[in-house]
Order: sequence, then C-alpha cells, then structure tokens
Amino acid sequence: MWPWGHLAVAYLLYTVVTHRRFGRPPRTWPALAIAVGSQTPDLIDKPLAWNFGILPGGRTLAHSLFVVALLVPAVLLVADRLEGRAIGVAFLIGYCSHLLADVPPQVLLGEFAHAAYLLWPVLEQPPEEPVAGILDAFLHYYTLGAYEWIQFGLFAVAVIVWYRDGMPGLEWVFDSLERLFGIGS
Repeated sequence: MWPWGHLAVAYLLYTVVTHRRFGRPPRTWPALAIAVGSQTPDLIDKPLAWNFGILPGGRTLAHSLFVVALLVPAVLLVADRLEGRAIGVAFLIGYCSHLLADVPPQVLLGEFAHAAYLLWPVLEQPPEEPVAGILDAFLHYYTLGAYEWIQFGLFAVAVIVWYRDGMPGLEWVFDSLERLFGIGS
C-alpha cells in the first residue's frame, strides 16, 4: 500500500474509534500521531532495505509482529509517563493499521506466504526486485490498477471525513510554519 492509502486507513479507523468512544472527532495531537504511526513501518524498513542494504526487504523489521510485541508496551509506558496516552494509542493504531493494510488480497484466497513479513525473521521473505528508493519504486513499479484506485478512493473519503472532523492537526502545522518562517508576525 502507498503512503496515502496507509494514512487513509489509519485516519478512518481512528476517527470511528474516537466518535464511538468519546462522541467527538480526533484531537490535534492524536491526529498527528495517527499520521506519523501510519507511515513509520515504511520509514524504517524501506530506507534500511532499499538505500542501505541492511534489511533483506522493505517489509521486514518494522513490519514484524515481534517488533509490535515490543513496541506496544514501550509506547504505552512512555505515553503514560508523559501523560499522553491518547497520543500513544493513536500512534499504535496508525502503526498496527499499516501492518494490516499491507496484507495483500491474495491472503484472503489462502496464499499466506504473502503475509510472511508479519513473522520476520522467523519466516524468510520472498526475494524483492532491487529498488533504489521510494522515488525509484514509484517511477518504475507503480501501476494504476484496481488496488491503487481503491487507495485513492479511501484517501478521498478520509480527506472528506477529516474535513468534517474540523481538520484536526492542520492548525498545529500552520502554527509551526508561522513560527518557523515568521509568517504572520
């Protein structure tokens, strides 16, 4: 799944949770944590595999359930100490939704080898085509098939829902840009 698809899945999942549990849309910091969490596995694995050759593939270390088993308690512990449990939970929802969204449709047809990355390093990964980075992946391997159109559709729905939720997180981005560049001062 591409970054916009991961962001869409994570935000839609989190907004449903906050609306049902708290009767309100996501707040600023959890919304930002969702965005970061939804991208983190790829931000770790892809560069370490594609750019530095440290990992055997773009879905290994940070995509492994073994890492999640260590990450969940660590994030919750830090979040509790910083009195930001909602932020930690949002990050984890984003992170875990990324792993689930990466499970390809073939798994539904019983082809479980396509989800072997979830048990890396216990299960070996199928060989990957060499990739020189995300731009190379996008330019040489990206196709606009049904799966990609579904991701664009999910992203469009997520943007509409985010807008209806009051665009949580956007005010922080604008405030930060104002401080950084002295805009509006």
